Amino acid sequence: MKGLLSFYRGLHTLSNRQARRKAGIVGSRCGFCGTQSNSKLQPRFGLLFDIDGVLVRGRMPIPAAKKAVEKLVDNQGRFVVPVVFVTNAGNCLRQTKADQLSHILGVPITQEQVVMSHSPLRMFKKFHDKCVLVSGQGPVLEIAKNVGFNNVVSIDMLRESYPLMDMVDHNRRPKLPSSPVGHLPKVEAVVLLGEPIRWETNLQLIIDVLLTNGNLSNVHRTQKTPHLSVLACNMDLMWMAEAHSPRFGHGTFLVCLENIYKKITGKDLKYEALMGKPSELTYQFAEYLIRSQAMQRQWTFPITTLYAIGDNLMTDIYGANLYNRYLQERAARKNPKAIAKMVAATGSTTTVPQDEEIDSLWESELALPSATSCKSVLVCTGVYNPNAEVPSDANHCIKETVFHGHRDFRFDPALVEPGHIVQDVAEAVDLIFEKEKFVPQ
Repeated sequence: MKGLLSFYRGLHTLSNRQARRKAGIVGSRCGFCGTQSNSKLQPRFGLLFDIDGVLVRGRMPIPAAKKAVEKLVDNQGRFVVPVVFVTNAGNCLRQTKADQLSHILGVPITQEQVVMSHSPLRMFKKFHDKCVLVSGQGPVLEIAKNVGFNNVVSIDMLRESYPLMDMVDHNRRPKLPSSPVGHLPKVEAVVLLGEPIRWETNLQLIIDVLLTNGNLSNVHRTQKTPHLSVLACNMDLMWMAEAHSPRFGHGTFLVCLENIYKKITGKDLKYEALMGKPSELTYQFAEYLIRSQAMQRQWTFPITTLYAIGDNLMTDIYGANLYNRYLQERAARKNPKAIAKMVAATGSTTTVPQDEEIDSLWESELALPSATSCKSVLVCTGVYNPNAEVPSDANHCIKETVFHGHRDFRFDPALVEPGHIVQDVAEAVDLIFEKEKFVPQ
């Protein structure tokens, strides 16, 4: 690991920016390669904003949020660059989150500008007609149906049908002897939308479903492999609300589920897919929405650069850098000169990314990305603590002491190193505009 010194290469003061702009030191390209269409400059970059810890803390807006938005909209309230809000929250519909943001930020925001952790589930069409068990809180049945699932069972429905299964809370145990109702169809897959309210109930019943192959009338079969497909959204171990310290997120619930399953069976819980940041699926979906906005505004130039602004090294920064790596590898596969350069540098072809046999799920669903890079910007208003110590030896218990990412994402020091660190989201916007030489009209 390069250490904290390199983390701070993005830190710089912005105090002299207005003076420089008033003096006309803004460059010749203005972020649009010097081209104009319909007498208006067109952006070549898009912005991906995390929400919790960047724009809000719980229900309270961060003061810099409105300042940032003021820089991003024209006098008609329209965004001057493509903007998507990417959150790992999953307890509401996209439209609900868009309405919340509109109220907090004071500008119109549509659901097409919002990516929830569960948004990519709409691409998993092979599960949409299967009976799926959904876990989370909020309107879980409505959320599941909104993203395409047609046959949905909730934890509460499962508990009502099998009242003897939930026994941890003595006050919720059946008062009289009870038999399973058992009218529910066999569960064929499990969808984890977010952290539930009653963890003990959800953990118990999800394990029951996995160990009975979806039929709770059966007894556990701990040696059966493979288990039912599991799709999980939101891997955040912690998130930032109004409290001074981070709170448990859905990633903590997944840690519990994975360890219980392994303790009982001796085998690892396997996921069909993991969604939400830092998954590439989520960034691919966000990039698709950025492209869609540019097309709706009739901006003819492709959006080639994304900036991801977040407060969490292990999700926002890791995810942005991971997606940037994907974009670079994809470009290398298409560029013979880049491949030759990599071979010359390494002396081996094994480091060269290979073509996939078939297009990936997200590429086939959303078309190929126009972006060629995704740059990470870390703010200090949320989970990230600039005063925390980071061990210099990545091999010395690094996973236990630093890496809060999900079990299935390996720790790579380069992926948790932000491109820039700024104090808040308003400074992030200033930094990006300066780098793109972009001056809103």
